[in-house]
Amino acid sequence: MATIAKTPQWAYKGTDASGKAVKGVLDATSEAQAIQQLKGRGVIPDKLTEKGAGTGLQQEISIPGLERGPSLKDLALLTRQLATMVGAGVSILRALAIVRDQIENPKLRRTVGEIATKVESGTALSAALEEFPLVIPPIMVHLVRAGETGGFLDKSLVMVADNFEAETKLRGKVKAALTYPIVVLIVALVGVAAMLIFIVPVFEKMFSDLGSSLPAPTQLLVDLSHAMPIVVPIVLVAAIAFAIWWGRAKNTESVRRIVDPIKLRVPVFGKLNKKIALTRFTRNFATMLASGVPILQSLSIVGATSGNYVITSSLDSVQASVREGRPIAESMATADIFPDMLVQMVGIGEESGSIDQMLEKTADFYDDEVETMSSQLTAMLEPLMIVFMGALLGFMIVALYMPMFMIFQSIQSM
Repeated sequence: MATIAKTPQWAYKGTDASGKAVKGVLDATSEAQAIQQLKGRGVIPDKLTEKGAGTGLQQEISIPGLERGPSLKDLALLTRQLATMVGAGVSILRALAIVRDQIENPKLRRTVGEIATKVESGTALSAALEEFPLVIPPIMVHLVRAGETGGFLDKSLVMVADNFEAETKLRGKVKAALTYPIVVLIVALVGVAAMLIFIVPVFEKMFSDLGSSLPAPTQLLVDLSHAMPIVVPIVLVAAIAFAIWWGRAKNTESVRRIVDPIKLRVPVFGKLNKKIALTRFTRNFATMLASGVPILQSLSIVGATSGNYVITSSLDSVQASVREGRPIAESMATADIFPDMLVQMVGIGEESGSIDQMLEKTADFYDDEVETMSSQLTAMLEPLMIVFMGALLGFMIVALYMPMFMIFQSIQSM
Protein backbone atom coordinates (compact mmCIF):
# COMPACT_ATOMS: atom_id res chain seq x y z
CA MET A 1 0.00 0.00 0.00
CA ALA A 2 1.40 3.41 -0.96
CA THR A 3 2.21 5.83 1.83
CA ILE A 4 2.52 9.59 1.56
CA ALA A 5 5.24 11.50 3.37
CA LYS A 6 3.63 13.77 5.99
CA THR A 7 6.56 15.99 6.99
CA PRO A 8 5.81 19.53 5.73
CA GLN A 9 8.26 21.31 3.50
CA TRP A 10 9.26 24.95 3.93
CA ALA A 11 10.53 27.20 1.15
CA TYR A 12 12.88 29.84 2.48
CA LYS A 13 14.80 32.87 1.32
CA GLY A 14 17.46 34.48 3.44
CA THR A 15 21.08 35.54 3.94
CA ASP A 16 23.98 33.33 5.01
CA ALA A 17 26.88 34.25 7.29
CA SER A 18 28.83 35.77 4.40
CA GLY A 19 25.95 38.04 3.40
CA LYS A 20 25.07 36.02 0.30
CA ALA A 21 21.40 35.57 -0.62
CA VAL A 22 20.31 31.95 -0.42
CA LYS A 23 17.09 30.03 -0.96
CA GLY A 24 15.95 26.45 -0.80
CA VAL A 25 13.54 23.93 0.70
CA LEU A 26 13.80 22.02 3.99
CA ASP A 27 11.70 19.52 5.95
CA ALA A 28 10.41 20.53 9.38
CA THR A 29 7.41 19.70 11.50
CA SER A 30 6.79 23.35 12.44
CA GLU A 31 7.81 26.89 11.53
CA ALA A 32 9.85 27.17 14.74
CA GLN A 33 11.78 24.01 13.88
CA ALA A 34 12.39 25.31 10.35
CA ILE A 35 13.81 28.55 11.76
CA GLN A 36 16.04 26.60 14.15
CA GLN A 37 17.35 24.51 11.26
CA LEU A 38 18.15 27.65 9.28
CA LYS A 39 19.95 29.17 12.26
CA GLY A 40 21.95 25.94 12.55
CA ARG A 41 23.02 26.42 8.95
CA GLY A 42 23.98 30.02 9.61
CA VAL A 43 21.08 31.39 7.53
CA ILE A 44 18.96 34.37 8.58
CA PRO A 45 15.51 33.81 7.01
CA ASP A 46 13.78 36.73 5.27
CA LYS A 47 10.84 34.69 4.00
CA LEU A 48 9.55 31.30 5.12
CA THR A 49 6.58 29.65 3.41
CA GLU A 50 5.06 26.25 4.16
CA LYS A 51 4.73 24.07 1.09
CA GLY A 52 3.31 21.08 2.97
CA ALA A 53 3.90 17.53 1.87
CA GLY A 54 2.68 18.35 -1.62
CA THR A 55 -0.65 17.90 -3.33
CA GLY A 56 -1.80 15.87 -6.28
CA LEU A 57 1.06 14.93 -8.54
CA GLN A 58 3.52 16.78 -6.27
CA GLN A 59 3.05 14.32 -3.42
CA GLU A 60 6.09 12.27 -2.49
CA ILE A 61 4.91 8.67 -2.75
CA SER A 62 6.88 5.71 -1.54
CA ILE A 63 5.82 2.10 -2.01
CA PRO A 64 7.16 -0.13 0.79
CA GLY A 65 9.52 -2.78 -0.54
CA LEU A 66 9.96 -1.06 -3.93
CA GLU A 67 11.73 2.17 -2.93
CA ARG A 68 15.37 1.91 -3.92
CA GLY A 69 17.71 2.13 -0.96
CA PRO A 70 21.06 3.93 -1.09
CA SER A 71 23.97 2.17 -2.71
CA LEU A 72 27.44 1.93 -1.19
CA LYS A 73 28.51 4.55 -3.71
CA ASP A 74 25.87 6.94 -2.31
CA LEU A 75 27.04 6.26 1.25
CA ALA A 76 30.70 6.67 0.27
CA LEU A 77 29.97 10.04 -1.34
CA LEU A 78 27.96 11.13 1.70
CA THR A 79 30.69 10.24 4.21
CA ARG A 80 33.44 11.69 2.00
CA GLN A 81 31.63 15.03 1.83
CA LEU A 82 30.94 15.01 5.56
CA ALA A 83 34.58 14.21 6.32
CA THR A 84 35.80 17.07 4.11
CA MET A 85 33.49 19.64 5.70
CA VAL A 86 34.02 18.48 9.29
CA GLY A 87 37.79 18.49 8.69
CA ALA A 88 37.47 22.07 7.42
CA GLY A 89 35.79 23.16 10.65
CA VAL A 90 32.15 23.12 9.50
CA SER A 91 29.73 22.07 12.24
CA ILE A 92 28.24 18.60 11.80
CA LEU A 93 24.71 20.06 11.72
CA ARG A 94 25.50 22.47 8.93
CA ALA A 95 27.48 19.77 7.07
CA LEU A 96 24.45 17.47 7.19
CA ALA A 97 22.21 20.25 5.91
CA ILE A 98 24.55 20.96 3.00
CA VAL A 99 25.06 17.37 1.88
CA ARG A 100 21.35 16.60 2.20
CA ASP A 101 20.53 18.96 -0.67
CA GLN A 102 23.09 17.20 -2.88
CA ILE A 103 21.90 13.61 -2.35
CA GLU A 104 20.07 12.08 -5.31
CA ASN A 105 18.63 8.99 -3.62
CA PRO A 106 15.26 10.02 -2.08
CA LYS A 107 15.42 7.51 0.78
CA LEU A 108 18.93 8.58 1.82
CA ARG A 109 18.07 12.27 1.43
CA ARG A 110 15.04 11.85 3.68
CA THR A 111 17.10 9.87 6.21
CA VAL A 112 19.86 12.49 6.36
CA GLY A 113 17.20 15.15 6.94
CA GLU A 114 15.80 13.16 9.88
CA ILE A 115 19.33 12.59 11.23
CA ALA A 116 20.00 16.35 11.04
CA THR A 117 16.79 17.00 12.99
CA LYS A 118 17.84 14.58 15.73
CA VAL A 119 21.35 16.08 15.90
CA GLU A 120 19.81 19.53 16.14
CA SER A 121 17.76 18.39 19.14
CA GLY A 122 20.95 17.32 20.95
CA THR A 123 21.37 13.69 19.89
CA ALA A 124 24.90 12.52 19.12
CA LEU A 125 25.57 11.79 15.44
CA SER A 126 26.32 8.12 16.07
CA ALA A 127 23.11 7.70 18.09
CA ALA A 128 21.12 9.39 15.33
CA LEU A 129 22.70 7.15 12.68
CA GLU A 130 21.94 4.07 14.77
CA GLU A 131 18.19 4.76 14.56
CA PHE A 132 18.20 3.97 10.82
CA PRO A 133 19.65 0.42 10.57
CA LEU A 134 17.98 -0.26 7.20
CA VAL A 135 19.85 2.65 5.60
CA ILE A 136 23.01 3.17 7.64
CA PRO A 137 25.37 0.14 7.94
CA PRO A 138 26.46 -0.77 11.50
CA ILE A 139 30.15 -0.31 10.66
CA MET A 140 29.47 3.38 9.93
CA VAL A 141 27.67 3.82 13.24
CA HIS A 142 30.47 2.32 15.31
CA LEU A 143 33.28 4.12 13.47
CA VAL A 144 31.51 7.45 13.92
CA ARG A 145 30.99 6.67 17.61
CA ALA A 146 34.70 5.88 17.96
CA GLY A 147 35.55 9.18 16.25
CA GLU A 148 33.23 11.11 18.55
CA THR A 149 34.73 9.46 21.63
CA GLY A 150 38.35 9.95 20.53
CA GLY A 151 37.86 13.43 19.09
CA PHE A 152 38.77 12.50 15.50
CA LEU A 153 35.36 12.42 13.81
CA ASP A 154 36.74 13.71 10.50
CA LYS A 155 39.32 10.89 10.36
CA SER A 156 36.74 8.25 11.24
CA LEU A 157 34.48 9.55 8.46
CA VAL A 158 37.41 9.29 6.04
CA MET A 159 37.90 5.68 7.14
CA VAL A 160 34.22 4.99 6.52
CA ALA A 161 34.41 6.55 3.06
CA ASP A 162 37.57 4.58 2.22
CA ASN A 163 35.88 1.39 3.38
CA PHE A 164 32.73 1.97 1.30
CA GLU A 165 34.75 2.94 -1.77
CA ALA A 166 36.89 -0.20 -1.49
CA GLU A 167 33.74 -2.32 -1.13
CA THR A 168 32.21 -0.60 -4.17
CA LYS A 169 35.34 -1.35 -6.17
CA LEU A 170 35.25 -4.98 -5.03
CA ARG A 171 31.62 -5.38 -6.09
CA GLY A 172 32.43 -3.79 -9.43
CA LYS A 173 35.11 -6.38 -10.11
CA VAL A 174 32.74 -9.24 -9.33
CA LYS A 175 29.96 -7.77 -11.46
CA ALA A 176 32.36 -7.29 -14.36
CA ALA A 177 33.38 -10.95 -14.14
CA LEU A 178 29.80 -12.22 -14.07
CA THR A 179 28.19 -9.87 -16.57
CA TYR A 180 29.38 -11.66 -19.73
CA PRO A 181 28.34 -15.24 -18.82
CA ILE A 182 24.98 -14.06 -17.46
CA VAL A 183 24.21 -12.07 -20.61
CA VAL A 184 25.25 -14.97 -22.85
CA LEU A 185 23.13 -17.40 -20.83
CA ILE A 186 20.07 -15.12 -21.04
CA VAL A 187 20.54 -14.68 -24.80
CA ALA A 188 20.84 -18.46 -25.22
CA LEU A 189 17.67 -19.14 -23.23
CA VAL A 190 15.72 -16.46 -25.12
CA GLY A 191 16.98 -17.86 -28.43
CA VAL A 192 15.94 -21.40 -27.51
CA ALA A 193 12.52 -20.23 -26.32
CA ALA A 194 11.98 -18.27 -29.55
CA MET A 195 12.88 -21.29 -31.69
CA LEU A 196 10.58 -23.56 -29.70
CA ILE A 197 7.67 -21.12 -29.88
CA PHE A 198 7.95 -19.83 -33.46
CA ILE A 199 10.17 -22.10 -35.57
CA VAL A 200 9.54 -25.64 -34.33
CA PRO A 201 5.73 -25.46 -34.98
CA VAL A 202 6.44 -24.59 -38.65
CA PHE A 203 8.65 -27.64 -39.03
CA GLU A 204 6.13 -29.76 -37.11
CA LYS A 205 3.38 -28.93 -39.60
CA MET A 206 5.69 -29.78 -42.46
CA PHE A 207 6.68 -33.10 -40.84
CA SER A 208 3.04 -34.02 -40.20
CA ASP A 209 2.27 -33.49 -43.89
CA LEU A 210 5.03 -35.93 -44.78
CA GLY A 211 3.40 -38.53 -42.55
CA SER A 212 6.60 -40.16 -41.33
CA SER A 213 7.59 -40.83 -37.73
CA LEU A 214 9.97 -38.36 -36.13
CA PRO A 215 13.43 -39.16 -34.71
CA ALA A 216 13.77 -38.96 -30.95
CA PRO A 217 15.65 -35.58 -30.89
CA THR A 218 13.04 -34.00 -33.19
CA GLN A 219 10.16 -35.44 -31.16
CA LEU A 220 11.78 -33.98 -28.02
CA LEU A 221 11.77 -30.48 -29.58
CA VAL A 222 8.15 -30.91 -30.68
CA ASP A 223 7.09 -31.95 -27.18
CA LEU A 224 8.96 -29.00 -25.67
CA SER A 225 7.28 -26.69 -28.18
CA HIS A 226 3.86 -27.95 -27.10
CA ALA A 227 4.77 -27.37 -23.45
CA MET A 228 6.09 -23.82 -23.93
CA PRO A 229 2.70 -22.01 -23.70
CA ILE A 230 2.23 -23.61 -20.28
CA VAL A 231 5.84 -23.64 -19.07
CA VAL A 232 6.75 -20.02 -19.91
CA PRO A 233 3.98 -18.36 -17.81
CA ILE A 234 4.66 -20.73 -14.91
CA VAL A 235 8.41 -20.01 -15.06
CA LEU A 236 7.85 -16.24 -15.22
CA VAL A 237 5.42 -16.25 -12.28
CA ALA A 238 7.75 -18.52 -10.28
CA ALA A 239 10.75 -16.30 -11.09
CA ILE A 240 8.92 -13.15 -9.99
CA ALA A 241 7.67 -14.83 -6.81
CA PHE A 242 11.15 -16.13 -6.03
CA ALA A 243 12.69 -12.69 -6.64
CA ILE A 244 10.23 -11.07 -4.22
CA TRP A 245 10.77 -13.79 -1.61
CA TRP A 246 14.55 -13.68 -2.03
CA GLY A 247 14.63 -9.91 -1.62
CA ARG A 248 12.88 -10.25 1.73
CA ALA A 249 14.45 -13.47 3.02
CA LYS A 250 18.04 -13.44 1.73
CA ASN A 251 19.37 -11.69 4.84
CA THR A 252 17.50 -13.81 7.37
CA GLU A 253 19.57 -16.17 9.49
CA SER A 254 17.57 -19.26 8.54
CA VAL A 255 18.27 -18.70 4.82
CA ARG A 256 21.90 -17.62 5.22
CA ARG A 257 22.66 -20.68 7.35
CA ILE A 258 21.78 -22.86 4.35
CA VAL A 259 22.83 -20.72 1.38
CA ASP A 260 26.15 -19.22 2.55
CA PRO A 261 27.97 -22.56 3.11
CA ILE A 262 26.83 -23.63 -0.36
CA LYS A 263 28.32 -20.45 -1.83
CA LEU A 264 31.73 -21.49 -0.54
CA ARG A 265 31.47 -25.02 -1.98
CA VAL A 266 30.18 -24.18 -5.47
CA PRO A 267 32.72 -25.31 -8.13
CA VAL A 268 34.83 -22.46 -9.53
CA PHE A 269 32.76 -19.71 -7.86
CA GLY A 270 33.26 -21.10 -4.34
CA LYS A 271 36.88 -19.92 -4.09
CA LEU A 272 35.91 -16.50 -5.42
CA ASN A 273 33.10 -16.16 -2.88
CA LYS A 274 35.49 -17.10 -0.08
CA LYS A 275 38.07 -14.53 -1.19
CA ILE A 276 35.38 -11.85 -1.34
CA ALA A 277 34.15 -12.67 2.17
CA LEU A 278 37.70 -12.67 3.54
CA THR A 279 38.44 -9.35 1.84
CA ARG A 280 35.43 -7.75 3.50
CA PHE A 281 36.27 -9.25 6.87
CA THR A 282 39.93 -8.19 6.91
CA ARG A 283 39.29 -4.68 5.58
CA ASN A 284 36.41 -4.00 7.97
CA PHE A 285 38.35 -5.45 10.90
CA ALA A 286 41.37 -3.30 10.04
CA THR A 287 39.21 -0.17 9.76
CA MET A 288 37.50 -0.82 13.10
CA LEU A 289 40.77 -1.42 14.96
CA ALA A 290 42.48 1.58 13.33
CA SER A 291 39.66 3.84 14.53
CA GLY A 292 40.01 2.66 18.11
CA VAL A 293 36.99 0.35 18.39
CA PRO A 294 37.69 -2.38 21.02
CA ILE A 295 38.63 -5.80 19.66
CA LEU A 296 35.62 -7.69 21.04
CA GLN A 297 33.21 -5.08 19.73
CA SER A 298 34.98 -5.09 16.37
CA LEU A 299 34.69 -8.86 16.09
CA SER A 300 30.95 -8.74 16.73
CA ILE A 301 30.50 -6.08 14.04
CA VAL A 302 32.75 -7.35 11.25
CA GLY A 303 31.09 -10.76 11.36
CA ALA A 304 27.80 -9.22 10.29
CA THR A 305 29.47 -7.18 7.54
CA SER A 306 31.47 -10.03 5.97
CA GLY A 307 28.49 -11.13 3.91
CA ASN A 308 28.81 -14.83 4.76
CA TYR A 309 27.19 -16.72 7.62
CA VAL A 310 30.14 -19.13 7.92
CA ILE A 311 32.49 -16.29 8.87
CA THR A 312 29.86 -14.76 11.13
CA SER A 313 29.33 -17.99 13.08
CA SER A 314 33.09 -18.66 13.21
CA LEU A 315 33.72 -15.20 14.67
CA ASP A 316 31.26 -15.92 17.46
CA SER A 317 33.56 -18.68 18.71
CA VAL A 318 36.63 -16.50 18.10
CA GLN A 319 35.06 -13.72 20.13
CA ALA A 320 34.27 -16.12 22.99
CA SER A 321 37.85 -17.41 22.93
CA VAL A 322 39.34 -13.89 22.94
CA ARG A 323 37.07 -12.96 25.82
CA GLU A 324 38.68 -15.81 27.80
CA GLY A 325 42.10 -14.23 27.25
CA ARG A 326 43.44 -16.18 24.25
CA PRO A 327 45.26 -14.37 21.43
CA ILE A 328 43.23 -13.50 18.34
CA ALA A 329 45.45 -15.55 16.00
CA GLU A 330 45.19 -18.62 18.21
CA SER A 331 41.42 -18.23 18.36
CA MET A 332 41.13 -17.80 14.59
CA ALA A 333 43.30 -20.87 13.94
CA THR A 334 40.56 -23.12 15.36
CA ALA A 335 38.14 -22.04 12.60
CA ASP A 336 38.60 -23.72 9.22
CA ILE A 337 37.33 -20.70 7.27
CA PHE A 338 40.41 -18.58 8.03
CA PRO A 339 43.49 -19.42 5.88
CA ASP A 340 46.88 -19.97 7.51
CA MET A 341 48.28 -16.82 5.92
CA LEU A 342 45.60 -14.65 7.52
CA VAL A 343 46.14 -16.29 10.91
CA GLN A 344 49.90 -15.77 10.64
CA MET A 345 49.49 -12.11 9.64
CA VAL A 346 47.20 -11.51 12.62
CA GLY A 347 49.72 -13.26 14.89
CA ILE A 348 52.55 -11.05 13.62
CA GLY A 349 50.35 -8.00 14.11
CA GLU A 350 49.62 -8.99 17.70
CA GLU A 351 53.32 -9.41 18.47
CA SER A 352 54.28 -6.11 16.83
CA GLY A 353 51.25 -4.16 18.05
CA SER A 354 50.08 -3.35 14.52
CA ILE A 355 47.17 -5.70 13.83
CA ASP A 356 45.28 -3.06 11.85
CA GLN A 357 48.22 -2.55 9.47
CA MET A 358 48.70 -6.28 8.95
CA LEU A 359 44.99 -6.73 8.32
CA GLU A 360 45.04 -3.86 5.83
CA LYS A 361 47.91 -5.47 3.91
CA THR A 362 46.07 -8.79 3.97
CA ALA A 363 42.93 -7.09 2.67
CA ASP A 364 44.93 -5.59 -0.20
CA PHE A 365 46.36 -9.04 -0.96
CA TYR A 366 42.91 -10.65 -1.06
CA ASP A 367 41.62 -7.74 -3.11
CA ASP A 368 44.29 -8.45 -5.73
CA GLU A 369 43.40 -12.14 -5.54
CA VAL A 370 39.75 -11.35 -6.23
CA GLU A 371 40.72 -9.21 -9.22
CA THR A 372 42.99 -11.95 -10.60
CA MET A 373 40.40 -14.68 -10.08
CA SER A 374 37.69 -12.52 -11.65
CA SER A 375 39.83 -11.95 -14.74
CA GLN A 376 40.68 -15.66 -14.99
CA LEU A 377 37.03 -16.58 -14.50
CA THR A 378 35.96 -14.25 -17.30
CA ALA A 379 38.66 -15.59 -19.62
CA MET A 380 37.59 -19.17 -18.86
CA LEU A 381 33.85 -18.64 -19.11
CA GLU A 382 33.89 -16.78 -22.42
CA PRO A 383 34.91 -19.77 -24.59
CA LEU A 384 32.83 -22.16 -22.49
CA MET A 385 29.69 -20.07 -22.98
CA ILE A 386 30.37 -19.80 -26.71
CA VAL A 387 30.74 -23.59 -26.95
CA PHE A 388 27.56 -24.03 -24.86
CA MET A 389 25.55 -21.74 -27.13
CA GLY A 390 26.94 -23.37 -30.27
CA ALA A 391 26.20 -26.88 -29.00
CA LEU A 392 22.67 -25.97 -27.90
CA LEU A 393 21.65 -24.21 -31.09
CA GLY A 394 23.50 -26.80 -33.18
CA PHE A 395 21.56 -29.60 -31.52
CA MET A 396 18.27 -27.88 -32.26
CA ILE A 397 19.14 -27.24 -35.92
CA VAL A 398 20.30 -30.83 -36.48
CA ALA A 399 17.20 -32.19 -34.71
CA LEU A 400 14.94 -30.12 -36.96
CA TYR A 401 16.63 -31.30 -40.14
CA MET A 402 17.01 -34.96 -39.17
CA PRO A 403 13.59 -35.97 -40.63
CA MET A 404 14.57 -34.40 -43.94
CA PHE A 405 17.84 -36.30 -44.00
CA MET A 406 15.95 -39.52 -43.31
CA ILE A 407 13.52 -38.78 -46.16
CA PHE A 408 16.35 -38.06 -48.57
CA GLN A 409 18.07 -41.30 -47.58
CA SER A 410 14.87 -43.31 -48.12
CA ILE A 411 14.37 -41.71 -51.53
CA GLN A 412 17.96 -42.50 -52.57
CA SER A 413 17.58 -46.13 -51.45
CA MET A 414 14.50 -46.66 -53.61
